[in-house]
Amino acid sequence: MLNNITLKNLKIGAKFNLLLILVFIVSIVGSGIALSSVLQGRAQNEVASQAQTLIQMVNAVRDYTQNRIVPLLEPRIDTNPTFIPEVVPTFSSKEVFENFRKKPEYKNFFHKDATLNPTNLADKADSFETQLVERFRNEPKTLEITGFRTLSEGEVFYIAQPLKITQQQCLQCHTTPEQAPKSQLVTYGSENGFGWKLNQIVSAQIISVPSQEIFANAKRTWILIMGILITIFALVLLLINFLIKKYVIQRIRRIEKIAQKVSVGDMSTDFEESSNDEIGGLAEAFNRMKASLKIAIEMLDNQG
Repeated sequence: MLNNITLKNLKIGAKFNLLLILVFIVSIVGSGIALSSVLQGRAQNEVASQAQTLIQMVNAVRDYTQNRIVPLLEPRIDTNPTFIPEVVPTFSSKEVFENFRKKPEYKNFFHKDATLNPTNLADKADSFETQLVERFRNEPKTLEITGFRTLSEGEVFYIAQPLKITQQQCLQCHTTPEQAPKSQLVTYGSENGFGWKLNQIVSAQIISVPSQEIFANAKRTWILIMGILITIFALVLLLINFLIKKYVIQRIRRIEKIAQKVSVGDMSTDFEESSNDEIGGLAEAFNRMKASLKIAIEMLDNQG
């Protein structure tokens, strides 16, 4: 009830401004939500694309090592006094990725073959990574897991894929210490990295891509675009308000002032409107009404 009374007491200009402000607010909020959703989606797609590219690169290095390097070095494993780590595809992919990370802009990119029982304890899976490996084991049809994770370096987007023992030759170093090359035992000991089985998922290959900067860029872009939109909406609001005031409100006020004069008997002023729009038509109707009123008054005066 109070709101209706308040609206009725508002002048036309105030009502127009109120309506325009409501439209402005709804438009800005709607645009902001839609734009934020689009930019967040693009940012997530960007980090996912980076992670996919890197994991394909790592797999390419792994395949090259397995198919081209391992056959060349295998004959030397038993005769060489020290273990040759290059025969392990995981070692090669790790080394290549570490060289990649030497550039400052890539220092917060990470790669790890997180293993439950690794030969090299540097590959030992932490509690989070262990859950990924266990999930791959429990869900054989799951070939990829993605998500966000917070590290000491900041929030990262990770992509994980299962690593399965698919070749018998891989078990040479991981079945029992007795079957493993002596040079391997000298380098890594006989406590870890054994008991692996064919077709068993032993690791989760994980690529982590820093996401904070990408999402921060998306936020800055959102702020910039929203600032531009707010400025444009504000200018449009001011322009509409100016046009309404000049071509509607002021003309109605002139007609109102003349009508007030006519209402007290001042017939010397006409409702002047040169436009043929609705307000011009209203002014013409008032002029006809004034003429009729003037004739009526003169007839009453003559009768008196």
